[in-house]
Amino acid sequence: MQDGKNAPLRPDAQRNRERILEVALAELTLAADAPVSVIARKARVGQGTFYRNFPDREALVLEVYRYEMQQVADSAAQLLRTHDPDRALREWMDRLAQFAMAKAGLAEALRTTVSRQGGLARLGHGPVTGAVTLLLDANEKAGTIRKGLTPEDFLLAIAGLWQIDPHGDWQPRAARLLDLVMDGLRAGASGGHGTAPDPASPA
Repeated sequence: MQDGKNAPLRPDAQRNRERILEVALAELTLAADAPVSVIARKARVGQGTFYRNFPDREALVLEVYRYEMQQVADSAAQLLRTHDPDRALREWMDRLAQFAMAKAGLAEALRTTVSRQGGLARLGHGPVTGAVTLLLDANEKAGTIRKGLTPEDFLLAIAGLWQIDPHGDWQPRAARLLDLVMDGLRAGASGGHGTAPDPASPA
């Protein structure tokens, strides 16, 4: 007998869940403290339907975050299919920056949720770590970045993104930061796509 918790949702229930997530993303992006009652009303579902899908506000915030980060993560493989590895990595970094800046309200709601739940361990960075691993491996094989870099190295290197004011002129600051990170990743690379200098070439 199939476990009810793992059973697929009926089409109407799935539509309700997707609509709640869609509205929640829009509302939380605008205001970190967007009330659940407003989200439910704009999603055109009753309180009972809302709480069947998300037992509390924290569960909703985490699910919206996970869904959005999955979308960002999935784009890594798409970029690698259509770009050289170094270009795919740099463009993916831009997509991550866009997420970080455009979803400032969601980020604030997330920080509040994390502080209540006691840390980042519950957030499940698996998809993002997987995307970074995929991009770094492709670039290492192509010789466009230095060898031995880990996803943790990369995520620490770009952590400054979350210190940029999303309400200011963030685009040039983010681009400069990510260009510096990319230069650091390339330093000492073995070559490929013309992105790293050949130590044997004349000065």
